[in-house]
Amino acid sequence: MTGGGTGSGFGTLILEKLKDTYPDRLTSPWSIYPTQKVSDVVVEPYNAILTIAHLIKDSDITMVTDNEALFRISKKVLKQKNPNFADLNWILSLVMGGVTAFN
Repeated sequence: MTGGGTGSGFGTLILEKLKDTYPDRLTSPWSIYPTQKVSDVVVEPYNAILTIAHLIKDSDITMVTDNEALFRISKKVLKQKNPNFADLNWILSLVMGGVTAFN
């Protein structure tokens, strides 16, 4: 969310509108911070820094994930030679499901 133009710009706008529309609800966005090793856009670190202010202002709790850490998990733990974004999304979906699951 934080590195790309759509995620950092439009995503934070949606978060702001949700907070304005539903001020009594808790918001907890999931943010993926970019890394230089897998970055394909030069301005990703800049977008990530600008997004932090919006996340602090408009969210109650932010779950932060490091993109490079996802790649390391894919390569070292899951033994994938060339993990793609679908593989990384799968790992993140497992984490999200574990954190938000109720007993």
